[in-house]
Amino acid sequence: MTNVLSAVAWPYANGPRHIGHVSGFGVPSDVFSRYSRMAGHDVLMVSGTDEHGTPILVQAEQEGVSPQELADRYNRIIVEDLQGLGLSYDLFTRTTTRNHYAVAQELFKVVHRNGYLVPRTTQGAISPSTGRTLPDRYIEGTCPICGYDGARGDQCDNCGNQLDAIDLRNPRSRINGETPVFVETEHLFLDLPALADQLGGWLQTRSGWRPNVLKFALNLLDDVRPRAMTRDIDWGIPVPLPGWDGKRLYVWFDAVIGYLSASIEWARRTGDPDAWRRWWCDPAAESYYFMGKENITFHAQIWPAELLAHNAAPGAYGVLNLPTEVVSSEFLTQEGRKFSSSRSVVIYVRDVLERYGPDALRYFLSVAGPETQDTDFTWSEFVRRNNDELVGTWGNLVNRTASMINRNFGALPPAVSLLDADRDLLAKSNQAFGAVGELLRQHRVKQALGTAMGNAADANQYLSQQAPWKETDLARRGTVLHVAAQVVADTNRLLAPFLPHSAERVHQTLGGVGAFAPSPEIREVDDLDGGSPYPIITGDYGTQPSWASVPIVPGTPIAPPTPIFTKLAPSVVDEELARLQSVAKDT
Repeated sequence: MTNVLSAVAWPYANGPRHIGHVSGFGVPSDVFSRYSRMAGHDVLMVSGTDEHGTPILVQAEQEGVSPQELADRYNRIIVEDLQGLGLSYDLFTRTTTRNHYAVAQELFKVVHRNGYLVPRTTQGAISPSTGRTLPDRYIEGTCPICGYDGARGDQCDNCGNQLDAIDLRNPRSRINGETPVFVETEHLFLDLPALADQLGGWLQTRSGWRPNVLKFALNLLDDVRPRAMTRDIDWGIPVPLPGWDGKRLYVWFDAVIGYLSASIEWARRTGDPDAWRRWWCDPAAESYYFMGKENITFHAQIWPAELLAHNAAPGAYGVLNLPTEVVSSEFLTQEGRKFSSSRSVVIYVRDVLERYGPDALRYFLSVAGPETQDTDFTWSEFVRRNNDELVGTWGNLVNRTASMINRNFGALPPAVSLLDADRDLLAKSNQAFGAVGELLRQHRVKQALGTAMGNAADANQYLSQQAPWKETDLARRGTVLHVAAQVVADTNRLLAPFLPHSAERVHQTLGGVGAFAPSPEIREVDDLDGGSPYPIITGDYGTQPSWASVPIVPGTPIAPPTPIFTKLAPSVVDEELARLQSVAKDT
């Protein structure tokens, strides 16, 4: 058994999440975490809402509320949506807890003490109309390196290079379009050049990463510069050093520390405050970070650099593990267009859950998500995969098998005498655990799901060939249905990481009792250090089924089954496209 940290990107608390978000950080991390638990590993899956920084401050001002009120509202919405999707967090928390403040400030002080946070005078952008500081991510213009018109003040998404806002050609505010004024200001910079050799050496040891992620991370080393880790802003974690009053930690410095602070909060809530160290301080532990590709820079460069700087002479937390792997997905588009909440090119998680349920969405994002290349979500493909694959292949197998057993025997029949066809199918089903497990260990979710669904297709073909409904020998009919039921039970285990909600129903259809794929729950908790109460996602996942074929028990009663999945009418496509057009017209 291995301690496995599943570190899931922190959704920003300025609005509800759309399906493009959860295609990168949500579903892949949960599939991996659920599989890892079933395989016997001790998993700690943590995340929360990222609640500091200028976007929340600006949006709160526009809505006439405080930044905390805005964060509170969207924190709860995001918690409800991610719990509804079935993401099995051990702790989903937030960055406005007193615990997170303390952990982030402690790491900042240690990195500063070790000499890797250095003061520099730089040019800060000011809004001429408000006099307020404009963070680099709120300035855009033409990239001085590649000429892309739409580069941000901190980096260009087109060429991937780190930038300074003052270097942009034709800079403009993303808030109101005005040209910023640049004035001198002093900040503390993370000395990335001093850490470049260690970063490069660490990245060179990374094997098994997705090639696009590793290549991007290595390319970042070609232009390493010090990076500001403080900001002139009112909303954020105060810099914990004398003489730096009024400055706040850069939101991305504190956000990645959330993985550690959430682990510490989880441990404190269990009553064993040092339990987190099993995932962070044991060199044998493994850690996997899940996100979309826009966040590779912060997880493959900034966060490892912070950890290296901390570990040079560690503080109270000791030497902290660097990531085992940064698991980044590409972008999901919608009907050929990039997701954009501001332009109403968006499909919110909540809407899909309400209309089609969690497993239909989880299935699509697993089998057709942006694993290694950008992928387009279309309603026609969503409906087709739901009807042809979930309903037509998997749901059909479960229902036809259970129906025939109920009608003919009322309970699981024994296998009296196996033929070669029976043994071959059972052997193949048993071997699928090794194949699917290996693919999931490599984060090849699409291929893993395809292999698991292949089990269902093979069983459907087996039933068609053996035709137990035509079999006059009752013992042989029972044997065929026993074999089919065993493969259904196996396939349900193989699919449980992908489809936990329907896995419970299949388990019950086969006469199972008790929880099969435990679900997360929302709990209202008090801040451990005196802050305001807030909701968390957590759960008891200790009753996971094993990642292996378990013999079914003859004599187990089988009731008449009900459909596991709902077939969608073709009209769904037109209805959803009409909704998108209607929203676009209203904005």
